[in-house]
Amino acid sequence: MKPLALAAAFSLVAGSALAADKYTLDSSHSQVIFSYNHLGFSTTYGMFSGFEGEIMFDEADPAQSSVSVSMPVKSMFTGWEAREAHFLESGDFFKTDEHELVSFTSTGIEVTGENTAKITGDLSMNGVTKSVVLDAVLNQAGNNPLANKPWLGFDATTTLVRSDFGLGAFAPAVGDEVEVKISIEAQKAE
Repeated sequence: MKPLALAAAFSLVAGSALAADKYTLDSSHSQVIFSYNHLGFSTTYGMFSGFEGEIMFDEADPAQSSVSVSMPVKSMFTGWEAREAHFLESGDFFKTDEHELVSFTSTGIEVTGENTAKITGDLSMNGVTKSVVLDAVLNQAGNNPLANKPWLGFDATTTLVRSDFGLGAFAPAVGDEVEVKISIEAQKAE
């Protein structure tokens, strides 16, 4: 893919869209994986899924594009039911009775390479909204041969400080920094 096309594809997550093509997230191929240090003994992992959202892509003026996504907090999976119950029901971490969703809305983008960019946006989680920067990689923009329609695929990473979102129980013994890996696919809407 030519650098201009890659820059255009990355720009789909910046600004606001007027005359844009709508892409909807493919929930079955989109997830967030997180990890944190547990008392210095191990790295613990978890995952969120159940994404909903859209990308508005203005091919003529990619800077006018945008992305907005959300996922239910209760989609969290850690591989151990007691840990999930502690995160979701104890009151030490997520306040799921008040804040059911985690959401991200893009506010800007900086193309940093042929297929890389820094995507800035507002992350809302547990009743707190903070600006975060995602280091993103465009995996592919093209026709999905199974669906026979235009498709986009991105991976991204960031590091969050969980106490910034009211999730700081047991920090710093349990790591306050959470490594986040995101992988999403989006299909052109009908």
